[in-house]
Amino acid sequence: MLRLSKKADYALMAMKHLALRGDRGSSNAREIAEQYDIPIELLAKVLQRLVRHGLLASHQGTRGGYQLARVPAMISVADVIQAIDGPVTVTACSVDEGACEQYAKCNVRDPLWRVRERILSALGECTIAELAADPPPVGAARAAVLHSHV
Repeated sequence: MLRLSKKADYALMAMKHLALRGDRGSSNAREIAEQYDIPIELLAKVLQRLVRHGLLASHQGTRGGYQLARVPAMISVADVIQAIDGPVTVTACSVDEGACEQYAKCNVRDPLWRVRERILSALGECTIAELAADPPPVGAARAAVLHSHV
């Protein structure tokens, strides 16, 4: 089954959050973690990995925090996933070429590699800007409205 890791989920949630902030400044890890009920220690590690891969910029100080390193339309979902989880794979031989005992006789290796390329292409075409354009779920929108009136 193809599935994103929890870390990749959190990374995408944080990236969308930061894209929605736009030019209103940065957000710190605690703020993002509290808004989405993400463990702060885990989110901090995810955000630092995104910084190391050049997807986020980190600023120190009282007004510090994180912000996107590029415009949201220039950051793909594939960029984020690969920064967190490494290369996208669908088979063991995608990364360990020749290590599989079936490698020489496998009749689905090449078609599955093409499937992997299609998945990567789709993830590469979807940007953080597109994620940010999607409206939040009804419950989340209502919670945000209630929270803003506090």
